[in-house]
Amino acid sequence: MKIIVCMKQVPATTQVEIDPETGSMKRLGTQSRTNPYDLFALETALRLKERLQASVTVLTMGPDQAETMMKDAYAMGADDAVILSDRKFAGSDVLATSYTLSQGIRKIGGADLIICGKQTTDGDTAQIGPALAEHLHIPHCAWVNGIEYADQESIQVKQELGAVTQVSQMKYPCLITVDKDIFVPRLPSYRLMRETRERPVRFLHLSDLPAQDFTRYGSIGSPTAVERMFPPETMARQVYLEGSAREKAQQLFDRLTEKKII
Repeated sequence: MKIIVCMKQVPATTQVEIDPETGSMKRLGTQSRTNPYDLFALETALRLKERLQASVTVLTMGPDQAETMMKDAYAMGADDAVILSDRKFAGSDVLATSYTLSQGIRKIGGADLIICGKQTTDGDTAQIGPALAEHLHIPHCAWVNGIEYADQESIQVKQELGAVTQVSQMKYPCLITVDKDIFVPRLPSYRLMRETRERPVRFLHLSDLPAQDFTRYGSIGSPTAVERMFPPETMARQVYLEGSAREKAQQLFDRLTEKKII
């Protein structure tokens, strides 16, 4: 059985740079971390691996610096790692990103089960997983927070949908996106870190993918565009209070009351 986990690096800081011409976030050189929801996806895959003797491949689309994230995935128990990296992928929206991932999955031979995090902390669309499933023409369940049953033929999952709890069973191949309360992610293992230190991470470029229609990748293949993106302005104002301690306390009370803080 083969499981693919889709992961992504997201900015580790709110101080990000925006390209003034494209309106896209500058990711190269920006301090990054693994998208938190993707760690729950990886943990889910690793638990299924232990139960079903499956192999786990981690897949991402991004710059070369994503190799650090892949090494961490190795240290947690992943068997293989693939990075889709090409300048022509830059500026991808949900449609282009999910299409690129689908082509990467086709290139590496497909999967029985694909697991994604519910959403990313930089985009927050929660649409990549379902869109990826549609490109691959496979069934999917989103916002999964429990695995009820899994064997070599199918998987049964639980979804908390507001006031409704839904249990669904799907035959492979299929895709699920998982929520943060499904499992507690394990920490990277020092033993595995040493054992996998020399394990290579595979890089695939646009020229390696099955579909070579350039109009479906990157900003060219993205029908949606961000009109304007900018970091929030920081406003730090200092107010100095004068007088005795009692007078300062009264001034502070008056200001907080005026702003309806108290």
